[in-house]
Amino acid sequence: MSGRPFQHSISFYLLLICFIAYWTVGDHAEVGCIEREREALLDFKQGVDDLGIGVLSSWGNGEDKKDCCKWRGVECNNQTGHVIMLDLSDQFLGGILPPQLGNLSNLQSLDLGHNYGHMITCENLDWLSGLPLLRQLDLSWLNLSKAIHWSQAINKMPLLTELHLSESRLPTISISHNNSSKSLVVLDLSGNGLTSSSIYPWLFNLFNTSSLVHLDLSNNNLNGSIPNAFGNMTTLAYLDLSRNGLTSSSIYPWLFNLFSTSSLVHLDLSNNNLNGSIPDALGNMTTLAYLDLSSNQLQGEMPKSLRDLCNLRRLVLSSNNLIGLVEKDFLACSNNTLEALDLSHNRFKGISFPNLFGFSQLRHLYLGFNQLNGTLPESIGQLHQLEVLDIRSNSLQGMVPTNHLFGLSKLMDLDLSFNSLTFNISLDQVPLFQVSYINSNCLDGSIPQSIFKNSIWLDLSKNKFSGSISLSCKITNQSSWGLSYLDLSSNRLSGKLPQCWDHWKDLIILNLANNNFSRKIKNSIGLLHLRNNNLNGALPSSLKNCRDLHLVDLGKNKLSGRIPSWIGGSLSNLIKGSSIITYDGIYYGFFEFVSYVDNTLVQWKGKELEFKKTLGFIKSIDFSSNKLIGEIPIEVTDLVELVSLNLSRNNLIGPIPPTIGQLKSLDFLDMSQNQLSGGIPSSLAQIARLGVLDLSNNTLLGKIPSGTQLQSFNASTFEGNYGLCGPPLLKRCPEDKDKSGEFSFIGLSSNKDDIQDDANNIWFYGIIVLGFIIGFWGVCGTLLLNGSWRYAYFMFLNKIKDRLYMTTTINMNRLRRSFQS
Repeated sequence: MSGRPFQHSISFYLLLICFIAYWTVGDHAEVGCIEREREALLDFKQGVDDLGIGVLSSWGNGEDKKDCCKWRGVECNNQTGHVIMLDLSDQFLGGILPPQLGNLSNLQSLDLGHNYGHMITCENLDWLSGLPLLRQLDLSWLNLSKAIHWSQAINKMPLLTELHLSESRLPTISISHNNSSKSLVVLDLSGNGLTSSSIYPWLFNLFNTSSLVHLDLSNNNLNGSIPNAFGNMTTLAYLDLSRNGLTSSSIYPWLFNLFSTSSLVHLDLSNNNLNGSIPDALGNMTTLAYLDLSSNQLQGEMPKSLRDLCNLRRLVLSSNNLIGLVEKDFLACSNNTLEALDLSHNRFKGISFPNLFGFSQLRHLYLGFNQLNGTLPESIGQLHQLEVLDIRSNSLQGMVPTNHLFGLSKLMDLDLSFNSLTFNISLDQVPLFQVSYINSNCLDGSIPQSIFKNSIWLDLSKNKFSGSISLSCKITNQSSWGLSYLDLSSNRLSGKLPQCWDHWKDLIILNLANNNFSRKIKNSIGLLHLRNNNLNGALPSSLKNCRDLHLVDLGKNKLSGRIPSWIGGSLSNLIKGSSIITYDGIYYGFFEFVSYVDNTLVQWKGKELEFKKTLGFIKSIDFSSNKLIGEIPIEVTDLVELVSLNLSRNNLIGPIPPTIGQLKSLDFLDMSQNQLSGGIPSSLAQIARLGVLDLSNNTLLGKIPSGTQLQSFNASTFEGNYGLCGPPLLKRCPEDKDKSGEFSFIGLSSNKDDIQDDANNIWFYGIIVLGFIIGFWGVCGTLLLNGSWRYAYFMFLNKIKDRLYMTTTINMNRLRRSFQS
């Protein structure tokens, strides 16, 4: 009996040890992945291409890669070792998606969406039937164009709550008549071009839409009326129907009737066909935090009911035809919550700028391309959270006090271009904007040097700034990106170009055209505009280091010296033509990229043609209107993708390079008003694309090469070259003399031929006259002179007339009797 307490104690301790061991193993022991699932993942790796940073490099058969649960993008269950999540989104994968993924039978989340580069292709989705536990599926940006029965595959996933198939090239939906009670919470089918007739029946027949919270059907082909089944979506918080063909009459009734009491937070109806005025019923959707009605055909004034949207954080009404005044209390209830307001590209007007007092949380403000006038109000200075301010292309005018803008410490992007504003700026008050567009205003005085300190994109063009910018050498750019774009063109700036360009190593675009600068030029710029300045001396040798250049515009300066021979070998981008003219920069917040589309002027015979969006096709050199001397280096013809070459109005001598025919892409060629000599190379006639040519006012001589190309130009193309001959000039070439010593031209007859032609013409007209005399008087003259012949002739005509009359009468009587019987 005394041993029983001891036995109970031993049993208790053994049970305690087993309990502790169980929980220790369950919580902390690492269970390796299942071999079958490991092989499925390796088959997946074998089937796709890793084109990016090597996200699949951790997958393999090495000793340190045995456990697939430690591979990148793979997550396993700690207790069973089964793969439950596979996330390979936002990578650079391509190739064919292998069906072995269906062997991951315990998978709960699969995300292969948004892979860049070569799109992953999946020919069918039948393998999804092997994933009965799957709850989240994202195949966005995969190529599913051959997966004809994709909708049936989705039907076989009973636990699915989140489905993303955006931009997947989905084929037409095959309608399934098997009702399902799936509680789908998130559905994204955007960007597939699906139609209303296919998407609505599938959506409402397959899913229990009463649980749907997030629905994105944007960028499809939806039109017509909206089904009443949308009324079951009482839990919907996010709805995006943008970029479709929906109209006001089809969308407003169900929207306001069905969602008036819902919890809808995000509503995007942009880029549809909505017209008329903004309905007052929008004010009943008080839970809205995001509202986008941009790019429609809305008209009229902003409804006062918008004042009731107290939770509104972002309002986008841009690109419509809205009119009227923007009243100071137009968003009275939401002025403390609103973070972004876009009313640009409308027809708003006002005697003064809208009052913005109270918008303490506003970060993005877009009012550009309206008809606002007056000056900037003091309330602008109260927007302490403001990061982006865009008021371009209005009619604003007057002085902008420094305390209006320059107390906004968070402002990064400022665009006041195309107004009539002036500034009262001192050097120590300039804010550290990163992106500034203040072009096309009335700014004058010196440019504050500290404005370069934090700028990434800076456009001060088309103002009245004067003085030098050499002091900018003392400024160190402190932005994380560095100054990339600088446009100071069309001002009154003068002095020497700064010699400290190496401080701005990130500079890609430099436009100093239409000023009065002098001296040298920076290395390694992509676009170089120094047109219409007072640059003098020889072409700087540093230009040969600008290997990223694909546009050089030094026209209308006072450059002298020779065109260097290195111009062909060093400017490699003019040979390869790697166009970066349309340049996208940094993304700022919610609304847009900072982008730049370059433009330039191509001059020919006094006409300046401006290229903007098509400038990416122009590889151009313009050295016109300078004082360059010497011969044209033959290396210029190595720039085989050159489209425009303008060397006019210089003092160039010598021949045109004989290999100029290598420039097969040349469309503009102007070498006029120089002292070029020798003949025109025959290879010039082989440039089929040449559309503009001017070789006038040189000392060229010889025959213009024959061929359809050069002969198609006007004679003014070659005028002022008194040694040239041949078409299209009227001057005849000596070598075209014929045997008789007379001159002949291509396309023109000699004098002897002219005489022969005249003789042939005389015989031709003589025969016509003789034929008329014989024919007319041979018949009519005989009848006139001989009475018996005349009598017999007219009797013959009378008999023919009587016979025709009798025959016609008899036939008419027969027809009449036949109709009567």
